[in-house]
Amino acid sequence: MRLVDLSSPVDARGWEPEPVTHEVITPAEGARHMADEMREHFGIDFDPSVLDDGELLSIDTLRLTTHTGTHIDAPAHYGTRASYHEGPPRTVDELPLEWFHRPAVLLDLTDAEPGVVGADRIRAELDRTGVEPAPLDIVLLHTGADRWAGTEKYFTHFVGLDGPAVHLLLDLGVKVIGTDAFSLDAPFGDILRRYGRTEDRSVLWPAHFAGRDREFCQIERLANLDRLPRHGFTLSCFPVKIAGAGAGWTRAVAFIDDNEG
Repeated sequence: MRLVDLSSPVDARGWEPEPVTHEVITPAEGARHMADEMREHFGIDFDPSVLDDGELLSIDTLRLTTHTGTHIDAPAHYGTRASYHEGPPRTVDELPLEWFHRPAVLLDLTDAEPGVVGADRIRAELDRTGVEPAPLDIVLLHTGADRWAGTEKYFTHFVGLDGPAVHLLLDLGVKVIGTDAFSLDAPFGDILRRYGRTEDRSVLWPAHFAGRDREFCQIERLANLDRLPRHGFTLSCFPVKIAGAGAGWTRAVAFIDDNEG
């Protein structure tokens, strides 16, 4: 079994619309901090110099959104209403684990221009794979956008889906759709320019807003999809269990059996 890491890193050095901060307390600083805390709160004196190299443990503190790096959007991210059941949409900690370790199918959209593709293109790519996704199978979109990761261009040059394209996949029973782009929707600028020309509200974030009427998740900001076959692999992408959150980070990994068949 070969494992392929499909996750993009959380990296404070890269460009982000919401900048990431990453502060590190070194092992030596951690030792002094522990000694100070033990003295202040418990009245215990400890000399950290008795530790090897005067070091205890490092501590990393990050400030970032749940949409930094590879992450899963939960239904609660799409809005406050869920027409498909009573009560609010589910948060990331409430989702069934069964959705996130499934066979997956890869669709190649690398020749598409930045903007949006529709159901016809998705149907053609599904036919090209020769495998129809079964209910709960995961569909991944290889757009090639991850080559711009860490730069401003990553957030402006990618391919998204329109509403009918999303509904086509949901009609097959798919619950998780993944992309190596910043968003499953088209770039924000592309969406707003098309709306400005047409005043057609259906072009406004249709891939996300579909989740107000049908329950599903998106994996955004994947990487290394060019290392995958079209089908015959399993994706594991369990989201971090953040109580009440609309999204959670994931370490997405493909399991490929090179001997299959």
